[in-house]
Amino acid sequence: MRIAEILRRKGSDVAMVAPDTTIRSLLATLAEHNIGAVVVSRDGEGIVGIISERDVVRNLHARGAELLDTPVSEIMTTDVRTCAPDDRVDGLRNTMTEHRIRHLPVIDQGRLIGIVSIGDVVKSAISELTTERQHLVEYLQGKY
Repeated sequence: MRIAEILRRKGSDVAMVAPDTTIRSLLATLAEHNIGAVVVSRDGEGIVGIISERDVVRNLHARGAELLDTPVSEIMTTDVRTCAPDDRVDGLRNTMTEHRIRHLPVIDQGRLIGIVSIGDVVKSAISELTTERQHLVEYLQGKY
């Protein structure tokens, strides 16, 4: 399965914030959309970073409540790994596992077109296994 198939199923909406957005506002965005990370962008197409709940928790522990009024640019990840719509999901699964990444922006011809989470990857694996199982059962029952 390719990343493009995941985006077709889930949609291509991407929650974004600007680099000067406060952590407090970021948390409201995460809660509003019930998501774990957002892309940081100046123009809505390019990526300058990504920030997750995990980034906030780690920094909140170290810096305390003053962090809430800090811009996301101070704690975001700037070395953002991305994927392309033609990439295979099994390769993405390996990348996410090796680098302990839960969210990967999808880039096509230099433009942000979606984001894939570890949950999306797991869901696609379950779907593939279910389909394979169904085909095997049908084969064994002589339906082919």
